Amino acid sequence: MAKTEEKLFLPNIGLCILMDLIGMSSYFFPGMGEFTDIVWAPISGYVFFKIFGGRLGLIGGVLDFLEEILPFTDIIPSFTIAWFIRKKAMEKMMVKNTNSLPKNKWFNS
Repeated sequence: MAKTEEKLFLPNIGLCILMDLIGMSSYFFPGMGEFTDIVWAPISGYVFFKIFGGRLGLIGGVLDFLEEILPFTDIIPSFTIAWFIRKKAMEKMMVKNTNSLPKNKWFNS
């Protein structure tokens, strides 16, 4: 039985930055910051899971939820960090796939 590889999807970096800015915006409302985090944390965790999917989405969604719900941790740009992790994984997969292509004796590179 062959191991199935997970299809990787790279979301828009602008969307990731926007999601991080929304999460950090609770600091702009004095006194309401932590209350808005109670509402935003589950939404953010769910959106994280849906955007990234797979193992990164599941683990990242839980960590994003915790980051949003815990006081004074909203400054961590979890969506943007996950974007860079996914981008690196996709680049690594592309290099692996190009190295596994059969070499042609007439057109060696």
